[in-house]
Amino acid sequence: MIVVDGSSGEGGGQILRTSLALSLVTGRPFRIERVRAKRPTPGLARQHLTAIEAAAAVSGARVAGATRGSLELSFEPGRLRPGSFRFATGSAGSTTLVLQTILFALLAADSPSDLVLEGGTHNPFAPPFEFVDRVFLRALRSMGARVEARLERPGFFPAGGGRIAVRVEPSRLLPLDLLERGALRRREARSLVANLPRSIAERELAVAARGLLLSPDECRVDEVAASGPGNALLVEADFERAGEIACAFGERGVPAETVAARAVEEMRRYLESDAPVGEHVADQLLIPCALAGGGRFRTLPLTSHAKTNAEVVARFLPVETTVAADGAAVRVEIGDRHRSSLIDT
Repeated sequence: MIVVDGSSGEGGGQILRTSLALSLVTGRPFRIERVRAKRPTPGLARQHLTAIEAAAAVSGARVAGATRGSLELSFEPGRLRPGSFRFATGSAGSTTLVLQTILFALLAADSPSDLVLEGGTHNPFAPPFEFVDRVFLRALRSMGARVEARLERPGFFPAGGGRIAVRVEPSRLLPLDLLERGALRRREARSLVANLPRSIAERELAVAARGLLLSPDECRVDEVAASGPGNALLVEADFERAGEIACAFGERGVPAETVAARAVEEMRRYLESDAPVGEHVADQLLIPCALAGGGRFRTLPLTSHAKTNAEVVARFLPVETTVAADGAAVRVEIGDRHRSSLIDT
């Protein structure tokens, strides 16, 4: 059994989700200790329990320690069981993080699956639906993955109440080769508001337009129906071979201009780097590259999430992740190894 230290690196929930995802695909059981030890409230929270529930449901796994606040979990997967599933995270727990936990297992299954995931779709500290669909899943589709996702109802923090539907068909992943962006095709700043004044979105878009030199046609307000109030600014750059969405979420007591400035600064870093892969999707691409037997891409300097993810991947699969400076970006390569290593630059 693989033993994973949940306090290593950034010490968050990604260590658990990556371990679950790779355990499902490889069939290797694991035990994780000191779960989320570096978070203000360590241990398993509601959305982590939903991810564990989903992983167990698609594999008939044997699980021990899956209780709220638990600092240790044992997981022994069984045979993959594709089909139709519905999972609810409760309140605003992230639906997209649950999807990332079980997606690779369902791609490796022998028949299609249909998922309905209910909870949060636009949460701080989790990728919003649009990012998952147009950045993460876009990259996977370029690797041969057959997966389609649809936002049926948005769910903002803290009320939740959102729903996404996903269709996953068996797919063989091919190595990723993503070193160049290609030509710019489209830019857009889109502000979502639910049960809040439209003026909040308009103020955010004014900041985005000034900071990124966007035209009025490239700025859009979307007033959406949701269970509670919520606001998200999504700034997108779509290139021929890749794309990025920088997002920021409205907070009580934080001016709309401050929220927008966060997304603008993130998008500027991406555009100035010349990298096709943004900093928040780089760690997520390590798993499919490892499962495909290799891959390479250019991205911004790796985050602590990405470095931690590389170490977890190496516990389950015989791959090596190397990183080298490449202009204003870094070049990441994943390939076979006899001993794992992550080279910092």
